[in-house]
Formats: sequence, structure tokens, C-alpha cells
Amino acid sequence: MDAVIADLEALWVAVAGRDPRILLLQLLVLAAGVVAAFFIHRRSQATLIRRLHAGELSVLRQLVLKTGQRLALPLIGLFAVLVGKLVFRWFGFETPMFDVMVELLVALAFIRLIVFSLRTGFAQGAALKAWEKVISTGIWIIVALHIVGWLPAVEASMDELAFSFGASRISLLMVLKFAVLSALYILVALWLAGFIENQLRRSPAVTVSLRVGLSKVVKVLLLFVALMLALTEAGVDLSSLTIFGGALGVGLGFGLQKIVSNFISGFILLGDRSIRPGDVISIGDNYGWVKELRARYIVVRNRDGVETLIPNENLVTSEVINWSYSDKQVRVRIPVQISYDDDPEQAMAIMQEAAYANERVLRIPAPAVRLMAFADSGIALELRVWLTDPEEGVGNVRSDINLAIWRGFKEAGITIPYPQRDVHLRQVDTPPAAKL
Repeated sequence: MDAVIADLEALWVAVAGRDPRILLLQLLVLAAGVVAAFFIHRRSQATLIRRLHAGELSVLRQLVLKTGQRLALPLIGLFAVLVGKLVFRWFGFETPMFDVMVELLVALAFIRLIVFSLRTGFAQGAALKAWEKVISTGIWIIVALHIVGWLPAVEASMDELAFSFGASRISLLMVLKFAVLSALYILVALWLAGFIENQLRRSPAVTVSLRVGLSKVVKVLLLFVALMLALTEAGVDLSSLTIFGGALGVGLGFGLQKIVSNFISGFILLGDRSIRPGDVISIGDNYGWVKELRARYIVVRNRDGVETLIPNENLVTSEVINWSYSDKQVRVRIPVQISYDDDPEQAMAIMQEAAYANERVLRIPAPAVRLMAFADSGIALELRVWLTDPEEGVGNVRSDINLAIWRGFKEAGITIPYPQRDVHLRQVDTPPAAKL
């Protein structure tokens, strides 16, 4: 307890100095600096907002201006404090209060920069707000410990809580450093990957498949570099990771096999370009157009607005119908039966006319009607029409044409037969009883 009180007294002397008049003068100068910083900040914010809304700006300029909006207040305050510190040092006075304010303003600027980077690179949500609180709290705790002077003692205590693993020594300080650095570097890597993906999306020379492939490769490389940097700066000997690599290999052979298979299958799909965003596919009972290609799955959206996540491995190992692989033109078949008492040529003419009941039906190639078979219940006819937009669905086209055929048959008196079967009963004479 005495040591804590002594540290607090030393902190007060370091912050306030030994002369109360100097402390009061520093407080007055700091107050004047705060007022001036707020005034300059308001003027600068108005200027930055006008520049942002003035006209079309490049992505880089918008990013610089928006960053300036967030950092204007702490940077202006830091400039005012440094000027006051320089004046006090010029007259030979100590500047403990100015030193503390410099550290606080630098921490504030760093926190604002991280929060702005998170909000720019990631979607808003509860998880993002939780990350912001954790990062801000952690930075303020470190700054407080540094100002009080307890940071070296806390680091030494955490470093003593350690255990040896072979030739490696793992301490609580090392684990905490790795957790903090890896979280920070991974966030930076994800932000850079998102920025690069946005730039590729805006480039007209990059195809959709190439953009997705490059985005995935860049994201994986950045995450790998982030983890390696975090391990190195935390003090982990990378040569000791050989055991972890062997354990990871065993894990891949058992629990992570499906995940790795889906991940590699995603790169295969990007390489052979068999499935691309915008393609209309059928796999099993799922029919729709490909909305996104992800590392582990693809997103297929059907006409009902339902999005199905299909693992990449299923697309590589299963049979997939791609309605728009090389050509978006698809043919829709509409079977109809008429009675044997009706004229098939008249019915075929009506069906030919009804083909244009839906405006999406192409004129070239022209619709065609074929007599397919003399079935059990009637004459089987089939209308064939062509579309170029299967992603808009084929059920609505069938419905419009079937309705037009029904109306045409009704006006012409052509009947669509019910399934029927004729049963003929034969009477068989009973043979005479055998004579005894």
C-alpha cells in the first residue's frame, strides 16, 4: 500500500510540478488551446464537408478527406499543446501537464483512426460496435498504466506467468501480445482486402471471375502475412511451429477435410470458369442464378427470393446444369395432348400462334410445334420456344402460353382428353365337366 501511495505522489509531482503557479499557468494555456482547437476544428469541418460535396472526387481523395474529418480535433489539439510546450521549454519551465496531454491526444487520434478504419472496411453491426469498445478500452488502459508508471511492472508480472513447452517459453504477456497484434493485423488485412476488391470491382477491364479469384488470393495472402507478423512480434519462435504444422495436418485429415475441400473447390471453379456470378444453374432440386462466389460456398437465388448456400465441393463432384454456360439462349418445351377426334394441324396452328403470348419468347429462332406421338389418351403435341433470360424464370412463360393455348382450343372446339383406358370383357364358355 505504501508503494502505491508513493507512486501516486511521484505521479502528482511529475504531472503538477513542484510549483503550483506553473501548474495553474499550464492549465490556463491548455484551456486556451482547447478553445482554439474547437474553433479551428469547426471551421475545418465546414471546409472538409464542402470539399466532399463539391463534386466527383476519387476514392483516395474521399478517403483522405473523411480521415481528416475524424482526426482534425485531436491533431489540432496536439499542435496547440506542442506549441505551448515549446514556449514553456523556451523559458526554462517544466511541462509535465503538456506531456500528459500529448499522450492522451495521440491515443485519441489512434483510437479514432482505428474506429474509422473499421467502419469504412466493414458493415455496421453489433459485432463491430463490440470490437470498437474493446479496442478503445484496451488502448485507454495501456495509456493510463503508462501515465501512472505501472506499465513496466504489469508487463513484468505477466511475463513471469509462463510455462515451458519443449525449448519454447510461453508467457501470459506473449499470449496477450499475440492476441492483440493478430486482431489488429487481421483487421488491417481484411480492410486492405476489401479496399482492393472494391478497386477491382470498379475496373471495367477485370472480369467477374477474375475479380473474385484475385480477391480470394489477396485475402488469403494478407491474412497469412498478418498472422506471421503477429507471431514474430509477439516473440514466438517460428521454428517451433513445426509441431503445430504436424497437428494441423492431422486436423486437416479428419475434422477440417470438408472445409479445405470446399476451399480448394472454390479455386477450381474460378480456374475453369464453369460457374460464374450471374449464371443460371440447376443442381439437385435447386434452381436459380448465382449471386456470389465465396471461399466455401456459392449463393444461388431462386425466383422466390430464397438464397441457398451450396458448398463448392458439391459443384465439383455433382452434376450441374448451367443454363447460361456458353449461351444464354434456352429452349422451353410445352407438351399438350388433343383428342383423336380433333384436327392436329389446326391445333398445331393455334399453338404456334399462342407462342407469342409472352413477350420474352424470341422471334428468331422461331417457335416450333411438333407432333410427338400417338399416345394412349390422345395425340401428343409439343410447342418449343426460345428465351435469352432464363434468370427471369420459365414458369411464367409456360403459364402465359398454356393459358393462350387453352383459350385457342376452347374457341376452336378442340378438346384436351382426360387419361382413359378401354377395358373389354370377354365371356369364356365353361368347358363341360369331364366324364367319369
